[in-house]
Amino acid sequence: MDRNMEQYSFFAFLSRMRHIYRWSLMRNVTSENIQEHSLQVAMIAHGLAVIKNKYFNGGVNAEKVALLAIYHDSNETITGDLPTPIKYFNPGIQSAYKDLENISKEKLLTLLPAGLREEYRNLLFYDEQSEEGRIIKAADRLCAYVKCMEELKAGNGEFQKAQQATLKKIRKMDLPEVNYFMDHFIDNFSLTLDELN
Repeated sequence: MDRNMEQYSFFAFLSRMRHIYRWSLMRNVTSENIQEHSLQVAMIAHGLAVIKNKYFNGGVNAEKVALLAIYHDSNETITGDLPTPIKYFNPGIQSAYKDLENISKEKLLTLLPAGLREEYRNLLFYDEQSEEGRIIKAADRLCAYVKCMEELKAGNGEFQKAQQATLKKIRKMDLPEVNYFMDHFIDNFSLTLDELN
């Protein structure tokens, strides 16, 4: 490697996602980092987009949804994962955290060569109110629900209220592709490997 070549830290920084753990205020039977969470969100978001297109006359680019979902929590390499009860405690904190997220995304972009920044800006700053953004939010919530299911199945009652609150948020979204996923896929997350086979 030529040490005279300029080096950039973007991808090295993102590799640190595996060291940032979710659900930090709760006792966890199984820990979950934001890197593995992002992959699960991407897979489920892609699935939701495909379901929307196949069964509900959608026209969503499923590959774009998956790609956006991969990067949806990348700013947390700088901010860390702020627990939901704190993040949404009041509108002031929620607004301040949104500003912090945007600042951290801008910081990540500075870790790229100038010629690549716009490409990645489109991944980090996607429209969360768009069709794609709503699907990613739904997938994020479905992953939280799955986490609650897994913890409860392992005997960790600490996730009982989180599961109820998350289910309420999922139902409130009232997206047909999410309802389809809940009806056809969610129960199998509680099965053992032998039962899945």
